[in-house]
Amino acid sequence: MSLRHLLIVTALAVASLGTASAQAQAPAQNGGRLRALIAQRQAAAAPAALPAGVQRIADVPYGADPAQRMDVYVPTSPTGAGATSLVASAVRAPVIFMVHGGGWRYGDKAMGRVVQEKVSRWVPKGFILISINYRMLPDTPVAVQERDVQAALMAAQQRAGTWGGDPSRFILMGHSAGAHLVALLNARAPQALREGAWPWLGTVSLDSAVMNVPAYMRAPHLPLYDDAFGSDPAYWVALSPFHQWTVGAPPVQLVCSTERADQPCSQADALARHVRNQGGRAEVLPQDLNHGEINATLGLESDYTRAVEAFMGSLDLEVARRLQ
Repeated sequence: MSLRHLLIVTALAVASLGTASAQAQAPAQNGGRLRALIAQRQAAAAPAALPAGVQRIADVPYGADPAQRMDVYVPTSPTGAGATSLVASAVRAPVIFMVHGGGWRYGDKAMGRVVQEKVSRWVPKGFILISINYRMLPDTPVAVQERDVQAALMAAQQRAGTWGGDPSRFILMGHSAGAHLVALLNARAPQALREGAWPWLGTVSLDSAVMNVPAYMRAPHLPLYDDAFGSDPAYWVALSPFHQWTVGAPPVQLVCSTERADQPCSQADALARHVRNQGGRAEVLPQDLNHGEINATLGLESDYTRAVEAFMGSLDLEVARRLQ
């Protein structure tokens, strides 16, 4: 990971830790915080270890660009001499479709914080987990990034049967920038279905502060959001889950950190009210965790994980059965 990428991630972390006035502390304090955050993010960038009983099918293409790849984690069973085979099942597996974050500019599908605990908890229960890469800034604007996520979803649904998965039992999930992208795709689900996607069960959005992009961009914000959303209010609206939400969109759970100074729970609450006012289903799950912890600890035994699982189980009886 380059220093430039690390500094971008540090800016994201600072956004969740303090206000603009807090960023104006003494240089020595800032230097110490910067070094600590960089060290933390370097550790978080380590690839996930593969748990026992799980097979990874790496770098499955869904487009021509090298960034358009996905890793597929499937349950396995011993077949002797250390070999493994896909677990056969009369009922095809539900699929968790994960989109990493990183300020729309960096990140990777194999990072430990993205998949480690999620794979360890859910794949042994009979789920398939798919983690995707997508093209990013500065070469690929956010609007095209969402198209990549949709393309990956459609390709995964088309191939799900070859991995033992059920194309009609997908749950979308994303963190940070990935949370924004899956929330935006979920908001425009009827359009995605017209373009060939299968219906999916619902979406879990893990701590995005830009559910309403115009509102966020009109308030003080870090430069990384200017890189992502520019200065055109029409572009803000086009990339805003709040403004793009369409009747018929699947249910969404909005997990948000109560520790962030930019108050993602306020945006989550506003979007949930907007969805419910139009007859949709949305729920907010505030957590006393920082931005990174919301991603990294999901899957560990906790009230937080169980609350996400309760939402997932409410979407489908087979999902609920496997989560028991």
